Amino acid sequence: MSKLDFHFKRDPFADLAENAGFAPEVSVIMPVYNAAQTVAASIASVLAQSFPHFELIAIDDGSRDASLSVLIDLAARDPRIKVVGRKNGGVSSARNLGVEMAQAPIIAFLDADDLWEPEKLAYHVALHRDDPALAASYARIAFIDGNATSVAGARTLSSLCPHSPRLVDVLGENPVCTASNFVVRRDWILHAGGFDTRLNHAEDQDFVARIVSRGGRIEGVDAVLTGYRFSPDGLSMELRRMYDGWRKVAQAYLSEAEFAAQEALYCRYLARRVLRSGGRPAEALRFVTTGLSLDARSFLAQRRRGLATIFGALAAHILPRPLRLRVFA
Repeated sequence: MSKLDFHFKRDPFADLAENAGFAPEVSVIMPVYNAAQTVAASIASVLAQSFPHFELIAIDDGSRDASLSVLIDLAARDPRIKVVGRKNGGVSSARNLGVEMAQAPIIAFLDADDLWEPEKLAYHVALHRDDPALAASYARIAFIDGNATSVAGARTLSSLCPHSPRLVDVLGENPVCTASNFVVRRDWILHAGGFDTRLNHAEDQDFVARIVSRGGRIEGVDAVLTGYRFSPDGLSMELRRMYDGWRKVAQAYLSEAEFAAQEALYCRYLARRVLRSGGRPAEALRFVTTGLSLDARSFLAQRRRGLATIFGALAAHILPRPLRLRVFA
């Protein structure tokens, strides 16, 4: 599929930007849904970028709170911000609309409750300038509290894949982790067909997998550039939905022989998410036991990581929550 699944009318902000001689090198796409409490901080982290040649396209996806009013107010203060309000169509459709509107050859995604470090775009742009054949890039993530206003004081940090991520890496513990950490060439997004609007969970993992499966090379930036907000509220239901979404995605790429091994790794990934966020210990232990029963050898691949996950899930039952958050990494 060489184009996305919808068309749009030209945004009047685009003509204003062109008349002003504004030629963005990066288009930042932000889907927004009921994020009035967090979206201003997320946008502020974009406006604080040391690399200034960007446009920010915020798609309000039928929010029922004051999100659209917040966006309109912010757009009035900075011509780089474009705002679109529409009926709810889902996060995948919102991101696809932003890509269709984008003027820049490089696309960066940011969710309306996550944060960027000021050097985020500068690092990624430099990498893509040096390697024009590169399809996409990602960096390290700081997992921060749901009420955090900065990346400082992160509970724990993600790590990079030791090589350019392969399909098994993406479908296992997925080093990209979140769309807020992903920067992609626009032509590769079109080549991959955009985000699958049929998916409500694991849609970003599916998107990364399709780029890799079609020959796109992804490289990591060894710097912590994205703050991913975690909140234990509703985490159990979110992870179950992620698990169900992952199974739908993985079935499209993996053989029956590969499936159990990758599912075990994904269970390890979900267990670690519970522990990082301060979620219920029983939930972490459930993912650990499921992963071990599926394929213990795969769960214990990277032995230190596997054993640390098992220990964390067991110890979480006896450690107070504040101490768990300090101990587990």
